[in-house]
Formats: sequence, structure tokens, C-alpha cells
Amino acid sequence: MALSHRIRIIGGVWRSRQIQVLDQQDLRPSSDRVRETLFNWLGPDLSGLKAIDVFAGSGALGFETASRSVDEVVMIEKDKRIHNQLLMQHQLLNSYPIHGEVKIIHGDGISYLQRADDRSVQLIFLDPPFNQPNLLLSAAQEAGRVCDDQGRGGIYIECPNDFDLRELSTLLPNWTLIKSMETAQVKAVLFRRSSS
Repeated sequence: MALSHRIRIIGGVWRSRQIQVLDQQDLRPSSDRVRETLFNWLGPDLSGLKAIDVFAGSGALGFETASRSVDEVVMIEKDKRIHNQLLMQHQLLNSYPIHGEVKIIHGDGISYLQRADDRSVQLIFLDPPFNQPNLLLSAAQEAGRVCDDQGRGGIYIECPNDFDLRELSTLLPNWTLIKSMETAQVKAVLFRRSSS
């Protein structure tokens, strides 16, 4: 069995509950500080929103979102072992009922976005492995088509702090960078659709 560690959910119904995360290369959970900042940006009311965590990984973003009353969170993970871990963690969390639905899918996140209808979700998380910047660029382009933030959600991106955001702005021409923060290793940004 792979070694693991725990992270905690910081808000909502599952606040203070812990999830177990596999210790695996390229699996980098969003820190408490980054998640707290993100959900301060999004505000307290996520009801009525549908979210997609395109590169679910540890599950930190998806489970945190589910804990905060969204209608639906779809978490997509390509690695079978990590996917199975997410299913197991969801089963443990499920003993504390939440408002919405959590779907955990084994598959490719970009392919999922390519099949999704235009403007069918309100919140998309893009946090791919940092050593694969092309995944972020491909996913961002699809996310711009699929997301309709309704002024409450958006496209949230975590990337290495040396990543050039101008590349994203080119791929998201109808989107505006509204929030950003940097830590020693991570740049976190939130885009919202530009007013027409």
C-alpha cells in the first residue's frame, strides 16, 4: 500500500474533516492558505452552481467545494490508484450529508471538457501537474467554452509561480483576470467572463 498523509477540509459541512492523500509524485494538494483565499474570492454562497475539478488529484478542491453547498461537483482523475483513493475518501465523508452531488470519474479531464456542452458549468478548477504546462493550456481553452460563471463562479487556475499568465489571457480572450495571489511556489488566479 502506498504511503499517505492527511489534509483537512477548511469550510462548509465537512469543515475539519480530514481526507487521506496518497504520497505520489506530482500529487500536490492545494494548501489551506490557497483554498481559504479561493473561497473568500468566491464568497459564502455557492448554491445553484455546478463545478468541475478537471485534474482532481488529492481531491482538496473538489471536496472543499462539495462541502460548501454547490449543486454538483464532478471530479475527474486519470490515475486509477488516485481515483480509487478519491472514491474511498468520498465514501468516508458521505456519512455527513451535504446539499449537492459529488461525481468522481476515472478519465481524462480535457476529454471530459471537450465533450461538455457550451456554458454548462459555472466553476472550473484547473490544477494540473506543474511539470505539464501544456495540459493547463489545453484545459484552459476548453474551460473558456464550457464555463458560464454567472458572475459568481469562474475558472480557477493553480500553476507554478513562474508561469506566464499572458499565455492564458490569449486562450481566454473573453475572460478577465479578477483575482490573483502568489506563494513561494504557487500562483493562484481566478478568471471571470468579461461583461458583454
